Amino acid sequence: MGQAQGQPARSARCIALVGPYLSGKTTLLESILARTGAIKRQGTTAAHNTVGDASEEARHHGMSVELNVATIDFLGDSFTFLDCPGSIEFQADAANALTACDAAVVVCEPDEKKVPALQLILKQLEDRGIPHFLFLNKIDKAEARVRDIVPMLQPASTKPLVLRQIPIWENDIVTGFIDLALERAHVYREHAPSEVIEIPAALSEREKEARFSMLEKLADYDDELMEQLLEDVPPPRDKVFDDLSKELREGQICPVLLGSAENGNGILRLLKALRHEAPFVQTTAERLGVEGASSCAYVLKTFHTAHGGKLSLARVLAGTFADGATIHSNDDEERIAGVLSLMGQEPVKRGPAEPADTVAFGRLDGINTGATLSTEKGAGLDLERAAINEPVFGLAIAAKEKKDEVKLTAALAKIIEEDPSLSITHNQDMGEMVLWGQGEMHLRVALERLVRKYGIDASTRPRQIPYKETIRKSAEVRGRHKKQSGGHGQFGDVVVTIGPLPRGQGFEFSDKITGGVVPKNYIPSVEIGVRDYLHSGPLGFPVVDVGVCLIDGSYHSVDSSDMAFRQAGRIAMSEGMPQCQPVLLEPIMAVEIAVPSEATAKINSIVSSHRGQILGFDARPGWPGWDVVQANIPEAEIQTLIVELRSATAGVGTFHAKPDHLAELTGKAADQVLAHRGAKAA
Repeated sequence: MGQAQGQPARSARCIALVGPYLSGKTTLLESILARTGAIKRQGTTAAHNTVGDASEEARHHGMSVELNVATIDFLGDSFTFLDCPGSIEFQADAANALTACDAAVVVCEPDEKKVPALQLILKQLEDRGIPHFLFLNKIDKAEARVRDIVPMLQPASTKPLVLRQIPIWENDIVTGFIDLALERAHVYREHAPSEVIEIPAALSEREKEARFSMLEKLADYDDELMEQLLEDVPPPRDKVFDDLSKELREGQICPVLLGSAENGNGILRLLKALRHEAPFVQTTAERLGVEGASSCAYVLKTFHTAHGGKLSLARVLAGTFADGATIHSNDDEERIAGVLSLMGQEPVKRGPAEPADTVAFGRLDGINTGATLSTEKGAGLDLERAAINEPVFGLAIAAKEKKDEVKLTAALAKIIEEDPSLSITHNQDMGEMVLWGQGEMHLRVALERLVRKYGIDASTRPRQIPYKETIRKSAEVRGRHKKQSGGHGQFGDVVVTIGPLPRGQGFEFSDKITGGVVPKNYIPSVEIGVRDYLHSGPLGFPVVDVGVCLIDGSYHSVDSSDMAFRQAGRIAMSEGMPQCQPVLLEPIMAVEIAVPSEATAKINSIVSSHRGQILGFDARPGWPGWDVVQANIPEAEIQTLIVELRSATAGVGTFHAKPDHLAELTGKAADQVLAHRGAKAA
């Protein structure tokens, strides 16, 4: 494929490495760096000496927990690779980074259990129109033949998986591959490029069969190629490569390449495919609708560094961005304090960023991940930000030392800037701050970063549940406040009826006073006193769904006052409510659980074990092989739901929950809540 029209000869490309957890993305990046001479020796994740996953958290947990960045030069072309975390808990980085990438390499294993996780990633790429290759990693450890592996993986993709290579096996060891487009065999060489050999006679028929299958899939989108196949006319090699490139760019196919990142096998073939077939920035700008812009960059990721301050990793789609330039994003205006390249976590100063470059801009303090930048004021550019999954796991968080309280809030703000899938809520009623994220590990890593980067040790505990209480029966009660302490006394006397209201009615106050037994100007004070009490009822929780009617009372022409009647109202409630058979109410959430269909039966038992009620289930729209389960589950039981859900679905299940109603809680569960409340009060 030649250069795109109007494209500079050395136009840089930005490629995302995505894939399921532990599929080998960071190892692939390391292998690419070693093969292209960007590093002298290939490190391993086990030895903690890779360019990617250099943070303490990544190395401690043995997994990527944030984006890794590295740029290489390959045959005169520049490629910036963005190695994205595979765990579903850390996929916000991938969602943001993919926006302005030219293409993605989806790294996967020949493992059927990983198909649902693969589907999550492929669907995002398909929905967003991002061209992508599949790199079938760890081919040397495959227990099945490739002819069986590709059909096994196909359900994860709505686009045809087009096999581009077949492996050469000798004594159950992969020793090389046959390139189906080039019709050329290669044998692997340790720490060296593969060597071209004659296609082994034993594989000649298999090669022809696999090549014909590849051409058939390409011909589905090319009538001319279809005619050539029907007439047994061998298509020209250039024609095959043109179709591979065109159908990749147009999102009609997903090419499949083979290799072993750990052994450095298949890496150069992958790089050559990217070099010849991955789109350039011009195509990416068109996809994003900014092809006519004279200046545009998109912020892929935010980093807060110990010495360099805030860095905004950005892809330049149009124009030049230089050190000292003023940039605009909606109403924000900032000045670039340094243009840098990133290699892993190491920033290196460089010259101005040109179209297609992926660079870090220094100290854009008012700019966040997902922002669209321009050097022109009023450019009106605002690319759509990636959708971030709703949080599914929350913990109450507080500084262990009081002196760190203000610092904790500021540090959390920076951590959330780096990872927008984290969030904070302040619950005034509960008097607690809750850190929300995508799972248990997600929050654990955030807490570790707090300690390492900001020196703040925070304590966490399960968040409090907003229980309420109501009553089951009515009562009539008098509340009298009488106090004489020299001079004017205090006198207020009321009679009220207290009764239950239908669920969801809240609180209603009325009066049936006749004859002025309680002067009209004091009635609002009675209501205030009643409302004062409702903040904490006989069980210690806010009171809801209660109606109070003022029916009688008396006053003193000198000693009565607003304050006296407010106190009388409160006294009436405190004496009457315990007589009304108070009962605890717990919040029930409407929960929508999305899981692969084979896990749906497990979800029924998980919901039941969380005191939930299944309302029904249906096929998940737009997700072949997935179901959506509708259920009502108490909020108190949702706290650990995501942990069990992920365990039952190989890490891919998720849910959405919203408040639905309040339900009575009795028996042992209620006793435990009240005992906990009592212990806390004590």
